[in-house]
Amino acid sequence: MTDPDRAPGPGGLPRAAAWLLPALLLGLVVGAALALQQPWLWPPLVYWALLCCALVPAACCALAAARPRASRWAWALVMASPVLAGGSGAAAMFAVCGLRASGYMELALAPALEGRDIRVTGLVAAMPQTHAAGTRLRLAVETAHLQGAPVRLPPLVEVAWYGGALRGADEAVDADVQRRPPTVRAGERWDLTLRLKAPHGLYNPHGFDYELWLWEQGVQATGYVRTGPKDEAPRRLASTWCYPVEQLRQSVRDTILERLGRSAQGAETAEGGDPGRARIAGVVAALVTGDQRAIDRADWDLFRATGVAHLMSISGLHITLFAWLAALLVRMLWRRSARLCLAVPAPSAALVAGVALAAAYALFSGWGVPAQRTVIMLASVALLQLSGRRWPWPQVWLLACAAVVLVDPWALAQAGFWLSFVAVGMLFATNPVADRASASGAIGRFHALLREQWVVTLALTPLGLLLFAQVPLLGFVANLAAIPWVTLVVTPLALGGALWAPLWDLAALSLQPLMAWLQWLAQWPWAVLFLPAAPLWAGSAAVLGGALLALRMPWRLRLLALPLLWPALCWQPARPPPGQFDLLAADVGQGGAVLVRTANHTLLYDAGPRFSRESDAGQRVLVPLLRALGERVDLLMLSHRDADHSGGAAAVLAQQPQAALSGSIEAGHALQELRPVQPCLAGQRWEWDGVRFELLHPLPGDAAPGQRRAPRPNALSCVLRIAAAGAPAALLAGDIEAAQEQALVARGAALQADLLLVPHHGSKTSSSPAFLDAVRPRAALVQAGYRNRFGHPAPEVLRRYQARGIRVLESARCGAASWSSARPGVVACARDTGRRYWQHRVPPRGE
Repeated sequence: MTDPDRAPGPGGLPRAAAWLLPALLLGLVVGAALALQQPWLWPPLVYWALLCCALVPAACCALAAARPRASRWAWALVMASPVLAGGSGAAAMFAVCGLRASGYMELALAPALEGRDIRVTGLVAAMPQTHAAGTRLRLAVETAHLQGAPVRLPPLVEVAWYGGALRGADEAVDADVQRRPPTVRAGERWDLTLRLKAPHGLYNPHGFDYELWLWEQGVQATGYVRTGPKDEAPRRLASTWCYPVEQLRQSVRDTILERLGRSAQGAETAEGGDPGRARIAGVVAALVTGDQRAIDRADWDLFRATGVAHLMSISGLHITLFAWLAALLVRMLWRRSARLCLAVPAPSAALVAGVALAAAYALFSGWGVPAQRTVIMLASVALLQLSGRRWPWPQVWLLACAAVVLVDPWALAQAGFWLSFVAVGMLFATNPVADRASASGAIGRFHALLREQWVVTLALTPLGLLLFAQVPLLGFVANLAAIPWVTLVVTPLALGGALWAPLWDLAALSLQPLMAWLQWLAQWPWAVLFLPAAPLWAGSAAVLGGALLALRMPWRLRLLALPLLWPALCWQPARPPPGQFDLLAADVGQGGAVLVRTANHTLLYDAGPRFSRESDAGQRVLVPLLRALGERVDLLMLSHRDADHSGGAAAVLAQQPQAALSGSIEAGHALQELRPVQPCLAGQRWEWDGVRFELLHPLPGDAAPGQRRAPRPNALSCVLRIAAAGAPAALLAGDIEAAQEQALVARGAALQADLLLVPHHGSKTSSSPAFLDAVRPRAALVQAGYRNRFGHPAPEVLRRYQARGIRVLESARCGAASWSSARPGVVACARDTGRRYWQHRVPPRGE
């Protein structure tokens, strides 16, 4: 007689053990999620001990499942097995993540090597990214020498080889870096002089975590190539067969761009060529090789506004479709051979071939994180089918999630992971495949496709709101046409061009009507709805509400989703009470940008630097920050014209059409064409919600024409004092120098403030003793880039602040800094409140 507890259960497992697997899989995902919340890593010995302890309950669960009737204690253990299995999986995964991270951090760049000229021999490990300012290379280090002595560097570094005068304001680049770099190809071995630093990105609320992105890529140092007259010239040593896939990708990408009338730098190659076709070339290159940087920035904005950005690169949808088409072709060919069918059934051969060819396609596309996730998920499901098991869909879904997390635990911190698996989970739950199978005729299939797209839209819209603080209202309409067109027409033509080049022309031609249609949709009013970023609890409730709306349930039950959606849709961040204000000094690198909020008004003081011709702090930092906070800027004040303070102004003004513009911007400046600029002059005063704003500098005659020598832009910086009703105040000093500071002190200006934005980023030409004695701040903020080429803040300046007991916070160490007039003695640093172990820690000066 068969023991009912040992009879086969779901999935072919013993009935007593079948339900342990979902708990274990869920525990693995939870353990990885908990590991990502660690601010600091523990000693490796602790993780080893935790891993050993996690194996004990796992062994007990296995024994109890094998002999569930051995005793009452065994029966009790069986009843507790889900909790034990889940806890064991979570603890084991937590320990494994800690051990992996500890081992990875041991290979980090030694702080003593930062900023030193190191001679490095290495292989170009990825196809170079060429832009207007130069070329970006990813090098696999082979040897490294500092002053002739060998040193250890991380295995993988990413460096910029600049070729022009335009460089990022936060890069430590000398003026001698001028010559155009030569053409560099993947697989080449080069001998270069590099100046490296630890990966360090901008850190702001709701901002992109650049350091986590580099962590996942395996890059542990960044820097630039030294090519000055005092440096040994770079040398190409050899062209090797290493990284053949990257060599092929680069060759295909460059051929596509050249054929479609565009250079690798993004410029048109043919005189009188079609600009639209040249921009489309980047989209075709991205669809074939996965090079998302080939797509123009304006096109990315268009794709995000219409909700089709996921289609314009190598996405999970493309790889899944490729696997399905490959499996279908292999199955058709396999059935033609009776010998092959007798050896291996055609469905099994097609399944294996589909996954293998999808993996090859993902490898060719750059083996990005989304591609890795998709291949791992396909492989997991394929192995399950080949084993003959039939699991319920939640267990299959959990298996795919756990498999991805086992390979890459840090994928949980990426938006793409959640978008992919929420969409797949909802499609599993609503079973649209059955709808398409049962649908008869073209109309029935169209209705099934329409419902499938509607399900995905309902499920992903709240998640997109949680992750990106925006909802493309026309995303459903755009995707309804874009998904089948890009997936079934554009992408096959683009991939087919690798075999017959004229198909690339057809792919570009097929993209033109789609681009025109997307541009028409994006021009509609309310095409995109931007909402303040809701807290995690409200966003999670909204995701559950979207899932509830999409499920096959009576509408009376679906309406219960509305209370779950309401908090996220109506969320408004708290604002200061009347008479008070708060201040957020954004982390923009080497530049200035300070957001000031009262009860009903918002002022932005400076707009950060321009990083390159394609990027600035407005587009990268301030616009996402303002949208996430739900801010409508009333006044943008630019302290002066220098690019590190006004570089992001155009992007901010485009996103904030209602904002007035003031500042020390001379006539004829490009910003004057965007909006009339009201000059800032000493004596201007106004009041918002009981908070007083007063300009202290410059005087009306400082910039008067006819002077023998025109004043420097720094000397005309707008100095703004903001005072709350209870007297706490902040002083924003721009880039004034010692002469302007002395003039302010001499005329008895009201300088006293609790918080000071350090003049000129801490330059040694500013922060004079008399000025600091007049201001007497509790805390001072320095907005300067990490290892910036100016050496800001200067050590002698910091000593002046320390001698007066003034707390100095640098944006490189602090990230975005928050201060409130209600608590004038407290400054909160984003890098402290949101600390994670992969983030670069800049030690305090003197350590």
